[in-house]
Amino acid sequence: MEMIQGTTDFQLYTESAVAIGKFDGVHIGHRRLLEEIIEQKKNGMQACVFTFDPAPAVLFGLSDGKELTEKPVKREIFALMGVDVLIEFPLTLETAAMAPEVFVSEILADRMQAGFIAAGADISFGAGGAGDMELLREMSGNLGFQVKLVEKVCADGVEVSSSYIRRQVEQGNMELVERLLGAPYLVAGTVVHGNRVGRTLGFPTVNLLPAENKLLPPNGVYYSKVYYRGRYYPSISNVGCKPTVTKEGTVGVESYLYDFDSDIYGQEIKVELLSFLRPEQRFADVEALKKQLQEDIAAGEQYHRKQ
Repeated sequence: MEMIQGTTDFQLYTESAVAIGKFDGVHIGHRRLLEEIIEQKKNGMQACVFTFDPAPAVLFGLSDGKELTEKPVKREIFALMGVDVLIEFPLTLETAAMAPEVFVSEILADRMQAGFIAAGADISFGAGGAGDMELLREMSGNLGFQVKLVEKVCADGVEVSSSYIRRQVEQGNMELVERLLGAPYLVAGTVVHGNRVGRTLGFPTVNLLPAENKLLPPNGVYYSKVYYRGRYYPSISNVGCKPTVTKEGTVGVESYLYDFDSDIYGQEIKVELLSFLRPEQRFADVEALKKQLQEDIAAGEQYHRKQ
């Protein structure tokens, strides 16, 4: 997948099928949109995703910037789905002030060679977010591209959106989040050294520090899977600051992997949080913590056996 980032000066030379959006989480609604542009590859077009970096809500201070999906993971999803070109267009006060008509004619039609544009009814672009589906349709005839309205996807009668999924993550409803995303909710990162308390207790773990803008579920223990070097390992993971053994207050993700005892410090892993087990808590002493860990590990074995 070709990736264009950090520049407003680019040019594509192949006719493109384009999807525009934030794609936070790349949920089942986003996947439906992406399927439309990937289908156009049969007609000789390249599948292109156009997204703003940062998102408009972040630029204008309307969002805390917490993301469902880390940028490297999002890129990987696009590539695996078959996207040919990803454009992360720098959003500044200057580029945000671009007239919607100029965006359509100069960016979509000219620079991206758009022959097909898939979008939802709530699409907005250009100064003040004034560009919409109606404008795309008005300009499509003269500029020679086709516009496809992609209806919203609903789950249990509720419209699937990033904001709805965000609320479910914040409540720890990980099974529902997986349904809405079409994949388990994951935290990606590099394994870092922990305080090695788990190893001294006989339960070696791997630790990672999530990106600062990563949206995390409530602190607690989760049934999980860890992806490392092409393989999934059943695991249980603690999201939180481990109050029994540290006073730092730094939130991390610590995972115990079944049938695994390798030192993978410095390696990249992905932790999929599958289901909430219990809240994080402070124990009276290390022995009480050890007893609870034994119970958690046994519960995890039973969970994964059923899965």
